Amino acid sequence: MALSKLQRRYKIKRKIRGRVKGTSTVPRLSVYRSNTNIYVQMIDDVTGNTLAQASSATKDKSTKVTKTEQAVLVGKEIAEKAKSLNIESVNFDRSGYLYHGRIKALAEAARKEGLKF
Repeated sequence: MALSKLQRRYKIKRKIRGRVKGTSTVPRLSVYRSNTNIYVQMIDDVTGNTLAQASSATKDKSTKVTKTEQAVLVGKEIAEKAKSLNIESVNFDRSGYLYHGRIKALAEAARKEGLKF
């Protein structure tokens, strides 16, 4: 029986989460992609706390930007928040999404701002 797209993503997500863990010094950078926005969190899995978050939902909607450009802005924002918390490297959790398009744009923007994966 074939899996639906959502079932396939959840299967991949569980597999990734089994390998990727976050600590306070090297948190897990978790990404969620909706149809309209993109959200990212830095999570310490040891204590279960979210250290920082950024999303395109909080951005000004008066200027028209593409979804990929939104992902770039969110990647830059989370990298700046990581710098302010003295975090240099993270474990990237793509949450079952393919490393392509908006996910890749977010990751590359964060790397360009100095965050190490």
